[in-house]
Amino acid sequence: MGKKELRQLVLNQMKQLSTDEKKLADDWLTQRLLQSTAYQQAKVIATYLSMPHEVDTSSFVMQALLDGKQILIPKTYPKGKMIFVEYDEKSLQKSTFGLLEPVSSLAVNKEEIDLIHVPGVVFNPKGFRIGYGGGYYDRYLADFKKQTISTIYQVQQAGFIPAKHDIAVKELITYETNV
Repeated sequence: MGKKELRQLVLNQMKQLSTDEKKLADDWLTQRLLQSTAYQQAKVIATYLSMPHEVDTSSFVMQALLDGKQILIPKTYPKGKMIFVEYDEKSLQKSTFGLLEPVSSLAVNKEEIDLIHVPGVVFNPKGFRIGYGGGYYDRYLADFKKQTISTIYQVQQAGFIPAKHDIAVKELITYETNV
């Protein structure tokens, strides 16, 4: 099965999670993320505003702000370029992908980011991921030296061979449905 087919299969499975199961998983994953050493030690955290089928990041963002963390979210440009901008809920706009993005284009320097909470669709046991096909994160993470983490559902786990340019996430927090 190719990456495209695998991505579509897993996306379909993510969309089939019941509301109750998804809420249970999202709460559990958020708690584990907040308890992680990576989170505890980070001052500047890049995360993302989730789509309905993804692990909900809204309570994570709220708690991180309450904890005094600086929260950044991605802004994308053509040709796979991405920057991270300080999160401001009053200053968001819909991107071409239908995601909420910052209006501001004031990028925070990559060296200032302690932790990147990375989205994705499929993850293999070594932390390599299949995203949405734009290559934004692989490009951004290519020279990022600090901590990366992803929160995923069990259905997002699959074995696949990464491409040469793929960059693995350093830590995976997985919600096992039989927990």
